[in-house]
Amino acid sequence: MHAIEQAFADIQARIDAALLKAGRPPHSAQLLAVSKTKPASMVEALAGLGQRAFGENYVSEGVEKIEALASLNLEWHFIGPIQSNKTRAIAGSFDWVHSVDRLKLVTRLAEQRPIDLAPLNVLIQVNLDGEAQKAGCTPEEIAPLAEAIEDAPNLSLRGLMAIPAPRTSHEDQLAVFQKLKGYFDELKRQHAEVDTLSAGMSDDLEAAIMAGATLVRVGSALFGARQSV
Repeated sequence: MHAIEQAFADIQARIDAALLKAGRPPHSAQLLAVSKTKPASMVEALAGLGQRAFGENYVSEGVEKIEALASLNLEWHFIGPIQSNKTRAIAGSFDWVHSVDRLKLVTRLAEQRPIDLAPLNVLIQVNLDGEAQKAGCTPEEIAPLAEAIEDAPNLSLRGLMAIPAPRTSHEDQLAVFQKLKGYFDELKRQHAEVDTLSAGMSDDLEAAIMAGATLVRVGSALFGARQSV
């Protein structure tokens, strides 16, 4: 267990240092621990160190962990591409969804969110580089999606998420995250409740925080290399 304790401390130190360098207040960017392909026992261990928010890419695997660890009252985020036939499970089990990129998903998630649960927190995923193989809407589609989410019952519009194509230099990473921050700022001007910018992972979280990310998604640097599922 020492390894995960050290990794958790190292990531928190990186976040704190990046916030300080950016001139931002402490705790203004939070860690989302991406636990995909990792066993519930590792999630439980990290929860024991104080981590509360966890991200999953695969619906059935995530639901299993949510049910197994229900007594811990963790916050669960779905961050993977969404298949239409998986919306009911997402709406019924997760607290957040980061990857809404089309109107059909808004409708299905709103209809399928149980009324006895708090509204599902929704982030719009933006495809910043126009990558055909990657999920996400175009920048032009952000506004109509946001309107639909805000008008939908049982959903709460919270902000944007993106997974840019990898870039090797800090300057290039920063430039693409600054573009995302521009879209975020415009969204917030139109929707005052918007407060969350999910951006940055193990290799580029410093650039994301410099640009204004409020939530960084870290998996491999916390839990070790990805396992196949």
